[in-house]
Amino acid sequence: MIMYFLFAAVTMALACGYRQTAYMRSDGFISRQQMINRIIVIALFTLLTGLAALRIEVGNDYGTYVVTCHEIFQRGYVVTEPGYNLIVRILYTLSGKEDYLLMFGVFAAAIAAIILKIIKDQSDSFALSFYIFMTMGLYFKSFNTVRYYFALLIAIYSLRYVVDITRKEDNRINYENLIKFLLLITLAATFHKSVLVVIPMYLFARLKWNRWVYAVMFVAAALLYVFRAQVMDLALKLYPSYKDTVYVEQTHSISENYAAIAGCILILILCIIYYKAAIADRADNRLYHHLNVMAILMYLSCSFLPLITRFGYYLITPEILLVPNIICSIKDEDEKRRVKLAAVVFCALYFVYFLHIADRVGIRVLPYKSWLFYDHYWLNQTDTF
Repeated sequence: MIMYFLFAAVTMALACGYRQTAYMRSDGFISRQQMINRIIVIALFTLLTGLAALRIEVGNDYGTYVVTCHEIFQRGYVVTEPGYNLIVRILYTLSGKEDYLLMFGVFAAAIAAIILKIIKDQSDSFALSFYIFMTMGLYFKSFNTVRYYFALLIAIYSLRYVVDITRKEDNRINYENLIKFLLLITLAATFHKSVLVVIPMYLFARLKWNRWVYAVMFVAAALLYVFRAQVMDLALKLYPSYKDTVYVEQTHSISENYAAIAGCILILILCIIYYKAAIADRADNRLYHHLNVMAILMYLSCSFLPLITRFGYYLITPEILLVPNIICSIKDEDEKRRVKLAAVVFCALYFVYFLHIADRVGIRVLPYKSWLFYDHYWLNQTDTF
């Protein structure tokens, strides 16, 4: 746990050195701050990739991935998607053995690269977005279900095209951006098919909502809960691998996601207070705000679904962009500092809570173990897991 605290502190300290206002010099050369920004991004990429790539048996499904990769390479039956299967076969073929450490390392690098690209290009404050990303546990949670987090971050990256899906001059559909969005989601679906749900959700969230839209959404959420048996049947048809598993047999309730719901509600209050200043005239913030509202309704009405967070994260992860954007839009400097301090303290408290539960079944990112300190012969025994 101490190592995670230190790692988070070092990376967040690095991120604080990044400046958004580093423009190209008039003579065509990069400025000093631009060079510092590049060094910071490279250093963060190295650290994020390194910690994730050097782990062994860290993550709730680490052993499952080892076995699944073995079956993929041996052309056995697997339920994983074709894109992931192809990457595993290529990596194993290139390495000449069932090198699952290489697989985890490649996905660690991909996840680190995408999140840094998202924060660099789509946030008004690199440092604050990175701070939220780390303290909300998203980086450490990516040690679990690497296919899902890879697909999740591709979906968040695709929001840049959803934001500009209509032309500003005539409000017509920008088909180029629409196609880019759909292609990215299709690519992500070859690694985790749950990402397909974002196509209707993100496009719907991009629209301008009026009071009737909110009313219809509340009614729809209520109907989902009333007809939860039918919804569960439909979910199992889409995900037959969950049939007769502990996920379905267990009773799920709203209390399992109270932390996520509380965070969404606090952000909703922030959005209401600063709606005119930060959201009304900004398509990106309005989109993220709508996704936050949809997340609240989903967590409240679909709490009975196993692993509802798999869908919820597609809606709440853009909060790492929304909160900094709102804070940066506040004109009064004293007020901005107070709101920023409140956000920083809340995230820090959540980080402490996350690390407190990080060793539980379903997370298991603690204790951290590295393959550097294990016998390489033992590592090659896939049946160990």
